[in-house]
Amino acid sequence: MTSFRNLSQPTGRKINIDQTVYNFFGGTAYLGLLDNKEYIELYKQGIDRYGLNNGTSRTNNVQLGVYQEAEEYMAKRFGFADAVLLSSGYLAAQVAVQSLAADHKIYYALGAHPSLWLNDNPNITGSFSEWKAKTIQEINHSDEMDFVIISNAIDNLTPELFDFSDFKNIDSRKRITLILDDSHGIGVLRKNGVSVDLAAISSENISVIVLASLAKGMGTDAGIVLGSTNAIAKIRQHPIYMGASPSAPASIYALLKGEQLYTEAFDKLHQNIAFAQYLIAPLDGFNAIDNFPVYTSVDPNLYRHLLHNGIVISSFPYPLPSSPLLNRIVISALHEESDISQLSETLIAQSRLKL
Repeated sequence: MTSFRNLSQPTGRKINIDQTVYNFFGGTAYLGLLDNKEYIELYKQGIDRYGLNNGTSRTNNVQLGVYQEAEEYMAKRFGFADAVLLSSGYLAAQVAVQSLAADHKIYYALGAHPSLWLNDNPNITGSFSEWKAKTIQEINHSDEMDFVIISNAIDNLTPELFDFSDFKNIDSRKRITLILDDSHGIGVLRKNGVSVDLAAISSENISVIVLASLAKGMGTDAGIVLGSTNAIAKIRQHPIYMGASPSAPASIYALLKGEQLYTEAFDKLHQNIAFAQYLIAPLDGFNAIDNFPVYTSVDPNLYRHLLHNGIVISSFPYPLPSSPLLNRIVISALHEESDISQLSETLIAQSRLKL
């Protein structure tokens, strides 16, 4: 079988390998910015202005102003008081958890990404709703007053958008820090917004922290933490934030200057989501949620069938090598209606083969 492990091309709309062109419906570049020529041009402008990289810490006495400008811009854009940028989503998760959770009682949700683990795998099982009810009950009956709840904002594997509104039922005397990883949803489900409905969980005793990898939908090699002024001030004092080199300044420049391109890509993506929903939703064996460009399946024969018909999807054990095989069909802003139609016809043919 053809191997796609040593490519030397963008993983955009098409993959050309062994003199065969495949339609690519995988990855996490939902908005298609990794292969958007205008966005790439902004990156090149950033290189001309700032050079290739910035291998200094954020506490160096010589600083590039683009990072602070971008942090202020992103906080305002996504509706938070403040923000910090790091070189990856993994570092963003670690600095948030280590800064805000280390001295508190922690409740992990099931499926929390490994980057969120303070120590070992918390090994949470059951459904999200069961875990949520149990957590609320335990907090309300606890003698302790300060708690940290850590979860993914969206499960991109099932997929499922988690509802955190029930946390408003926690005793108002309890102080809650809710840390949410929105790497797969930020700027994708909602235009210039995070996945969760912040108004639905707004409460004086709940501080919401949202962190994310921007390397997925937002097309930027960086991680971000969004939150209150006090929470972000704590993070800025942590050795990870102070000592780690930031992202390449050119990528941050493109993030700052590319909002119009983002808007165009967002609109195109959601047109494609609607078209795919019309064609694929009636088929059996696929899981999806509204406004998210991912269809998942555990059919072990799906990958081979699609590959035979010129389509490549993501198919691998996740998040750990021991995890079950997961097939992810990903619609992006780069796709044309003809691509999605071909995908639908191939899936229909697969369904008929199983009858």
